[in-house]
Amino acid sequence: MRSKEKKIITPHTSRLTPHGAVDVIVTGHLCLDVIPSFAHGNVTFKPGHLTEVGAATLATGGGVSNVGLALLRLGVSAKLVGKIGDDFFGDAIVRVLESYDHSATKNLIIEKGGSSSYTLVLNPPNHDRTFLHNPGCNDSFKATDISLDQLGQAKLFYFGYPSLMKNIREDPLAFAELYKRAKARGFVTCLDMSLPDAEGESGKVDWKTFLETVLPHVDIFIPSLEEILFMLERPFYDSGKWQQKMPAPYLHEVTQRMLELGVAVVGVKLGEHGLYLRTATKERLQGSRLTEHVDVNAWAKRELWSPIFNVAVKGTVGAGDSALAGFLASLLEGLNPEDAVTMACAVGACCVEQADASSGVRSWEETKDRVAKGWTRGFSKSLTQWQRLATGVYSKNL
Repeated sequence: MRSKEKKIITPHTSRLTPHGAVDVIVTGHLCLDVIPSFAHGNVTFKPGHLTEVGAATLATGGGVSNVGLALLRLGVSAKLVGKIGDDFFGDAIVRVLESYDHSATKNLIIEKGGSSSYTLVLNPPNHDRTFLHNPGCNDSFKATDISLDQLGQAKLFYFGYPSLMKNIREDPLAFAELYKRAKARGFVTCLDMSLPDAEGESGKVDWKTFLETVLPHVDIFIPSLEEILFMLERPFYDSGKWQQKMPAPYLHEVTQRMLELGVAVVGVKLGEHGLYLRTATKERLQGSRLTEHVDVNAWAKRELWSPIFNVAVKGTVGAGDSALAGFLASLLEGLNPEDAVTMACAVGACCVEQADASSGVRSWEETKDRVAKGWTRGFSKSLTQWQRLATGVYSKNL
């Protein structure tokens, strides 16, 4: 099968902060995505049956790549920290990252004799994605591998996909200590999850205890609906009932639990239904460095629902991560919450216009201009007790 490395478009200028510091430290899971193309959606996978596909795209994946490259494309300066092996896939990860930005690999941890992580992404048109994943060096990554002193100053600390990293998910106390150190250095902290393998080792973790241990030290937490229900409401998740209608009734309840654990800004990524957001009290927001970036009066005790923007979808890989990157960029820009969730959905929509996780993301100015020119977006008839704002975002008074 012939493959091709996705050539990332020339990067947009990043906003370097004084003395070589950056806006965001992006760390966690990193892998190589192998994405075969499909000419049509009439695809069946049968044992013993050969299914012909098109050329494959090689792209980097995982939270470090998906969020990190999206931030760089939006003009946000970032240091990317992940672990790879000194093997063929590791070399491919380096080449893809450096095709975007030569400095993107400066802080990677290379494990001698290690096996780099990879994911086979099956994403035929009109079908949900299927991932075949090997964790590789991500399993040996430890919280103590991250030296915040060596990484220097930043405004925000992000860690992505601990559920796919064996040492991280099995030692929540050490992981929580990493977040304590990040907050002590004055960083706004962000945690990003991924859906565990229900039949694998990650599916056996006590995720409720994990989150109860870590979230008290997290300022921003925006999982997907599937992820948070899997971790907090496993029987309800397994029943599949949550998929039958718009999930407004229980979103408030599940996010309330996360706010009570100490998170300042809680969101839920809803795929085709957009992005749901809730924020804590003014007092909790003032207890974080978010006060240096946003108006806490505008952000305190808000409940918002942002519909998606209308696009022709080529692939949904990395859409949630790109949306999160758009949200973090919005915080650093000092936007109000209505505009922040709008830009998050806009960046996610740009992402799905390409098959891989990064190349569809446009610059901050391009994305903002596209929204300003009247980019159409969805709406919901079921949010009868919500107010639809001029921006197209729904708001509910708490």
